[in-house]
Amino acid sequence: MKISIVIPILNEAETINTLITHLIKSLHSTKNIEEIVIVDGGSIDGSIDIVTAFSKGKKIPIRIISSNKGRAKQLNAGAAVAMGDILYFLHADSFPPQSFDTYIIDEVLKGNEAGCFRMKFDSSHWWLHFLGWLTQFKSKRCRGGDQSQFITTSLFKKIDGYDESYIVYEDNDLVDRLFAIDKFVIIPKNVITSARRYNEVGVWRLQYHFLNIHMRRWMGASSQELYQYYKDKVTS
Repeated sequence: MKISIVIPILNEAETINTLITHLIKSLHSTKNIEEIVIVDGGSIDGSIDIVTAFSKGKKIPIRIISSNKGRAKQLNAGAAVAMGDILYFLHADSFPPQSFDTYIIDEVLKGNEAGCFRMKFDSSHWWLHFLGWLTQFKSKRCRGGDQSQFITTSLFKKIDGYDESYIVYEDNDLVDRLFAIDKFVIIPKNVITSARRYNEVGVWRLQYHFLNIHMRRWMGASSQELYQYYKDKVTS
């Protein structure tokens, strides 16, 4: 049983090599990893050249593919070419715990076909620390893509992967569907994820808009409406 790690990127020249180095150093065994699939959504900062040069001579195959921009589209594109029994979806600024490969495989062998890790931000801000603390609870309201997500390839195909109509909220939509069929577990180890977006936008401003997006989704907003809100309020 092997894992394909799928990482969507868009202009991640500053972080992607650090992440790949971390992944390799954190493995219990390289034998557990089929490949690392980097899915580029149109980077213009030299990300692809950097990964190409960095990947030479590595024990683990590092594949680079191109996709239309959009995290759901990129994740599905990576999954479509991945050859592992398990897919592990990871953001470019999230760093899994030591021996993450063993933890994932052990859960799948126990019959848990999908799940995530707990999460901590690389920040001392008390609110971000609190958000990380919440990820220990098995509630779909406490989930997010920054925690990373694993799922067996067979189950991913069965539920038709990520919904590409979502430009934002695609991770939560997948989790919602997995919770609906009782196919989700939280591994009690922490992914360390970057607080850079909170630092750029502001902790309280970004948190307000994230909560607003969740509330709009729960009240029936469409994927396009969620994206328009995010575009207007967060990226503008």
